[in-house]
Amino acid sequence: MTFRPKLWITLGATLALTAACSEQGHPGGETGGESGGEGGAAAQGENEGGGGAGVGEAGAAAGYAGVPADSLLALRIAHLKGFFLVAQRAQAVEGDASAAALAGQGLAEVYDPSPAAFGDANLDAAVLRRAAETGSEADLAAAVAALEAAQTAAGGNAGVVVGALSDISAGLYREIAVDGAVDPVEYQHALGAAMAAQATAQAAGLPAQTLSDTQALVAMWRGVTAPDEASTLTPAGQVQAQASRIRLAVGS
Repeated sequence: MTFRPKLWITLGATLALTAACSEQGHPGGETGGESGGEGGAAAQGENEGGGGAGVGEAGAAAGYAGVPADSLLALRIAHLKGFFLVAQRAQAVEGDASAAALAGQGLAEVYDPSPAAFGDANLDAAVLRRAAETGSEADLAAAVAALEAAQTAAGGNAGVVVGALSDISAGLYREIAVDGAVDPVEYQHALGAAMAAQATAQAAGLPAQTLSDTQALVAMWRGVTAPDEASTLTPAGQVQAQASRIRLAVGS
């Protein structure tokens, strides 16, 4: 039997939150960020081991350690963007519903636990929530464009951000295999962080070797949909080694 508890827990919570907010007359779940998001998502972060970094997944928290204040906002935006990047890839393979769930998980894991941390970002949350409602190609593209613009405006050290995203990806990847099976949601979250590292390296014009290294990290996922058997995964040690290589290369 395939291990998929987090898929159903997270997807169910996302759909329930969206439905509840829509019934209250707030398309895109704006109320969720104030009532449901602050409490519910923060509680989720505590349950999953998220700490002072304000992120919901224990595997991601270590990536924020030691990040200078002037790069922290850019990292948060890029981490959130990773969910929408992997949602775009999933949309083409798994459909709108899967993509919407991934976008919603990004909001629940990264944005809603600490919306004040994004206060200085020129970011329209309604655009993101729209993508989390529909999962459509156009809405996801609009959300990614908004996140890319906000990340550029946030500034910071791109090398630091790439190194941290690589660590986040590797940290999440370590949690994928459970008793020989695969957690498909954690698999996609880890892939999203790797994709965000690659996108950041490319947008910032980092050295060709760094871009090549981030591309190699992304290639360690053999598809956007997780395999059923952990034996078919790239070993976690190899993913960690590649992330460490990136971290060393960017000097963060």
